[in-house]
Amino acid sequence: MMALDSEDVVLVVDDSADALSLVNDTLEQAGISVLVALEGKQALTIAKRMKPDMILLDAIMPKMDGFETCKQLKQIPELASIPVIFMTGLSDSESVVKALGAGGVDYITKPIRPDELLARMKVHLNNARLAQSTKQALDSTGQFLITVNQQGNLLWATPQAYSLFEQSDVTSLLFQQLVGNQLAMWLAHQPNPQQALMLEGLSKPIEVVFIESREGSQALLKLVDGNKLSDEEILISQLGVTNREADVLIWIARGKTNREIGQILDISPRTVNKHLEQVFNKLEVDNRTAAATAAITLLNQ
Repeated sequence: MMALDSEDVVLVVDDSADALSLVNDTLEQAGISVLVALEGKQALTIAKRMKPDMILLDAIMPKMDGFETCKQLKQIPELASIPVIFMTGLSDSESVVKALGAGGVDYITKPIRPDELLARMKVHLNNARLAQSTKQALDSTGQFLITVNQQGNLLWATPQAYSLFEQSDVTSLLFQQLVGNQLAMWLAHQPNPQQALMLEGLSKPIEVVFIESREGSQALLKLVDGNKLSDEEILISQLGVTNREADVLIWIARGKTNREIGQILDISPRTVNKHLEQVFNKLEVDNRTAAATAAITLLNQ
């Protein structure tokens, strides 16, 4: 039987004792620690307390079904990144769409086939680890970044972003009622990279800059303290670059290629390279890594 990481903790949610027993035995034989819940509310309580690496969730349960359980889970920022695999006897396309729409990453039909379940789990656990590594790297760079879905629900934020929200007296409830609604309306118009939105109704001004779309209809956004200079203004004033050179330098610092920057800024890759040559001269560096490092260091002071 396929082995997974022995440190993985998986929450299995099902109202059927037989189904729980089968999945529990399968996971334990694969060296996985198992948590068990019999219904949705209990699952949310356990997830908040233990934060499992993955959730295997029965779609059809009494009281709160799996679809609603997953939706509520994804609205909790610290739990939103947990991959959820639905387990159900339903195989119609409508149920599959409903499961994925609720935030699930996969869908497996009963009766459960152990090898298939473990194979799918391995893929999604590996993906989750890669995503977590990326988020930890972003956290360590001091960036004011958040991820939201198309409904404006906060899925993840760096510590710096949470701190900025606290300075503006943005509680979880206020975010849901005020900020989330503004973001949802803004994202519905499909903003372009670098396009910004000034949030209204906060005690301290915060500007939101659209960075890029992510899988699962998510958006990566950057927060800007409304009382401070923008990244572009900082680079222009401190490094003596032009507006367009500042734009290019910012996207270089975000790891984009010349072709990608050209698409974002609606200019040719050759023009991007010309701007980059000027940036190298002004910063007295000879490669894009050094230029990116200089920009990141300056912007994170």
